[in-house]
Amino acid sequence: MTTRARPAAPRVSGGFALGLVLLATFIGLMGLKLATDRILRKKVPGSSIIYVPSGKFLRYATFGYSALAADLVYLWTIQYYSTYEIPDRFERLDHIFSIIAELDPRYTDPYEVGSLIAGMEAHDVPLALKILDRGAEKNPDMWLFPFEAGHIARIQLKDHDLARRYFAKAMAVPGAPDLIRRLYASSTFKAEDYRTAWETWLEIYDTTTDEKMKKSASNHLYQVKAAMDVEALTRAIAAFKDRYRNFPADLGRLAKSGLLLSVPKDMDGKDYLYDPATGEVRPPSVWWKR
Repeated sequence: MTTRARPAAPRVSGGFALGLVLLATFIGLMGLKLATDRILRKKVPGSSIIYVPSGKFLRYATFGYSALAADLVYLWTIQYYSTYEIPDRFERLDHIFSIIAELDPRYTDPYEVGSLIAGMEAHDVPLALKILDRGAEKNPDMWLFPFEAGHIARIQLKDHDLARRYFAKAMAVPGAPDLIRRLYASSTFKAEDYRTAWETWLEIYDTTTDEKMKKSASNHLYQVKAAMDVEALTRAIAAFKDRYRNFPADLGRLAKSGLLLSVPKDMDGKDYLYDPATGEVRPPSVWWKR
């Protein structure tokens, strides 16, 4: 009598089995989240994320699947911070995004989204910059993070000195676009470092082959020179008034009195406009209309 051989049971690789275990673990965590979501937030603030461990613990606990864990935590994070019924959801925002950074430092999206949530949703701009700083620290070859931090400092904080420091870091990274150098020059001007702004715009003017960009750089150079000249003229006018108790009748008096070696002209060779009644001096042209 012949017997039929029993089919061999399918073999499950160790890596696949570990992946299933990891997936089941995170499904369990999500179930725990759903359970804690039913707890009244006012009674237990932050109850929905009190079980989230540190990134270092998860990195070791995932047995080489830290990138997968980072994906799962990130997906959960998007869902969590989209739940507007949770009033205290921003309290551990930095901790949550630091976990993802620890699990997968090269995962760029969470740094950007985390800073966006911090700055726009939680209204915590310092935390937004901290998250981007973390991205730059873990990815020093990426210009994106200091660039975005500079944009936040420039637009939201109006801190032009901080913005130019971030832009300087970004444009030092190989492959950074030329736009960052122009933003650096613009922020430097607004930080009233006119000499550095002049040198940067002059470098842009001398090196660009794009005629539109050359014209733009020329206009910015006009702006910088006008600001320096008006500043020097304003100081001299104030000194003249202190000395003679009235404003000079014209700008030429500043040179005649020895307060200036010569009266500057704008970059197009035109005289600056002067009102002897108020002592106000201004450029003859609008820099961006030249």
